[in-house]
Amino acid sequence: MAGKKKEATLQASVTNQEQWEEMLATKGLTVVDVYQQWCGPCRAVVSLLRKIKNELGDDLLHFATAEADSIDVLERYRGKCEPTFLFYGGGELVAVLRGANAPMLQRMVVEELANEKLVLEQGGERKVVRNNALTDEENKEEEELPHKSYTVAIIKPDAVAHGKANEIIMKIQDAGFEILAHEERTLTEAEARDFYQHKAAEACFEDLVQFMSSGPSHILVLSQVEGSATVVPAWREFIGPADIEEAKREKPESLRAQYGTETLFNAVHGSEDSDQASRELAFFFPNFRTASVIEQDGEEEHVERTLALIRPDVARENREEILDHIHKSGFIIALQKEVMLSEEQVRQFYCQHVEEDYFPALLQTMTSGPVLALALARKGAVSHWKTILGPSDINKAKEESPDCLRAQFAVENKPINQLHGSGSREEAEREISFFFPKQQTLAVIKPDAMEEHREAILEEIRGRGFSVTRLKETVLSREMAEEFYKEHREKPFFNQLVEFMCRGPCMMLVLTKENAVEEWRAMMGPTDPNKARETSPESLRARFAADILHNSVHGSSNEQHAEEKIRFIFGDISTDAELTSDDPISEHSN
Repeated sequence: MAGKKKEATLQASVTNQEQWEEMLATKGLTVVDVYQQWCGPCRAVVSLLRKIKNELGDDLLHFATAEADSIDVLERYRGKCEPTFLFYGGGELVAVLRGANAPMLQRMVVEELANEKLVLEQGGERKVVRNNALTDEENKEEEELPHKSYTVAIIKPDAVAHGKANEIIMKIQDAGFEILAHEERTLTEAEARDFYQHKAAEACFEDLVQFMSSGPSHILVLSQVEGSATVVPAWREFIGPADIEEAKREKPESLRAQYGTETLFNAVHGSEDSDQASRELAFFFPNFRTASVIEQDGEEEHVERTLALIRPDVARENREEILDHIHKSGFIIALQKEVMLSEEQVRQFYCQHVEEDYFPALLQTMTSGPVLALALARKGAVSHWKTILGPSDINKAKEESPDCLRAQFAVENKPINQLHGSGSREEAEREISFFFPKQQTLAVIKPDAMEEHREAILEEIRGRGFSVTRLKETVLSREMAEEFYKEHREKPFFNQLVEFMCRGPCMMLVLTKENAVEEWRAMMGPTDPNKARETSPESLRARFAADILHNSVHGSSNEQHAEEKIRFIFGDISTDAELTSDDPISEHSN
C-alpha cells in the first residue's frame, strides 16, 4: 500500500538561535512572522501566505515563524502586540512590515522576491534595511502616530461548521482591518453564559448559549488607526444588522447578509461599544496589551485583572446577587473557582496579616466553608474593584459608603468584611497565581504523526499560547510503553496499542498554561477521529489522525494523571508555582 504524501510545512518554526542561523543561510527570500510567546504566530495571514505560495510556486520563496522570547537577536521586538514581518535575503534584512495588512503583505512579498531574484541571477545590489525597529528615533515616530482602537470579533460556530472561516478572514483583511490576535476555541456553556450575560433577560438566551458552545469559533482582535471613527462602529457597519432579513435588505454586502441564515445563526459577532469591546478583550485575551490607553488621574489605565474573594458566609447566601453586581460594574469573570482552604493555606495567603488582632476571626471565617475565587478583568480592574468594595473596616464602610459592597453584604455579629480585593496590580497577579496556578500537562506526538505532522502540531501548540517547558524525542521500549499505558492493561486493545507506540519515535512534551489539561484535550479532540471530524473538525485528531489507534496525539486526562506521567517520562520537575503548600488548592465539589 502506498504511503501518504508528506504534508509540506508552510512556515518553518524557529524557536532558538541555532534555528535562526540556519534560516538566515537559506537561499532566496524568507518572510518571518515574529511573534510573542503568549499569543503565538499571526494565524490570520496563513491562508494568504498559502495562496501566495501556490500562485507563485517559487522555490526561492520561504516562510517562517520566529518566537521573539526565545531568540536573542529579536529581543527588541518583545512585548509588542502588533504583528511584525521581517523579510530576509542572503541573511540580511531587506524589508519590515508592521501589522497584518494583507494587501500590503502580498505586494511586498512579490516585490521583494523579484528584487532577491535580481540579486541572485544578475548580481544586482541588495538593498539592506538597518534593523533598528525600536530605536529611540523610531519610538518617537511611533508615539506621534495616532493611537489604535480595538474590538473583538467572533466567527460563530455556524460559519465555522460550513467551512467559511478562512473566507471571512480574507474579507476582513481586504476591508482594511488588522487582525492582532486570533484564537480558535470551543466555548464551554459556562463561558458562553458569562460572555452573553448582558442578554440573560432575552427569550433566546438559552438557545444562544447552546449555539455558541456547540462547536469551534474563531476569536479575533481587530484594529484600525483612529481617524473619523474607531474600529468598533466600523466593524459593526461591516458585519451588518443582527437580523438577517434586515441585513439582506439594508446591507446586502455585509458579512451577516452573505453568511448568516437566521438571527441566532448570524455568522459573526461584534462588540456593541468601546466599553464592551474592552470587557470582551479582557475575557478572551487577558494578557493582551493595547497601544491605546485612557488617561485617568494622570496615570495610564490598561485592561488588567484583579482577584476577588467572596467569603463563605455570603458565598452561600448572596452569591448570585454579588455576581450580578460584578457584571453590572463592567467586569468580565476571566477565571472562577470554588475552593475549601486549609488553615495553612489561609496563613500563607494572608501572611502579612497573621500578627494582627483580627486574624483569628479572619482565619475562622476563611475556613468555615467554600470560598468563591474570581479573576476579574476590565480596564483599571484593581482600582475599580477596590472602589466598589469600599473600606475594609465594616463600621467605616457603613458610615462613609453605605452603598459599597462591603457595607451591603456585611454579616451581623461578624467583624470581618465578606469580600476581598487585591491592593495593587503586582499583588493581583500574585494572588491570582495563588488560586489559579499555571498547570502542566503531558502531550505526546505519536509515531503515526511524527514524520508528516510534527511541525504543524508544534506550531499550533505554540500558537495556542502553551509554553513547551520540556521536550524529548524517544523510541519507547515495550516495558516503558506497557508502564505508560498501564491503566489500559486489561483492555482488549492493550497489546496493539503498546506495539504501535513502540514502532517508531514519538515526541514527549510538557506543556504549561492556565487550565493546560483541559485546553490540550480540547485541542486534540475526541479519541475517535471520526467523532472528532463530526464534533471538532478543527481539532488535531480530526485533521491528522487515521483511526482510533493511530490518532496522532495523546494527552493526560486530569492534573494528577499529568503529574504522574510527567514524572515517569522526565523525572521530578520543579516548578515555580506560587502555591507551595503540601495541600494544594483544589476545587470544592458540591
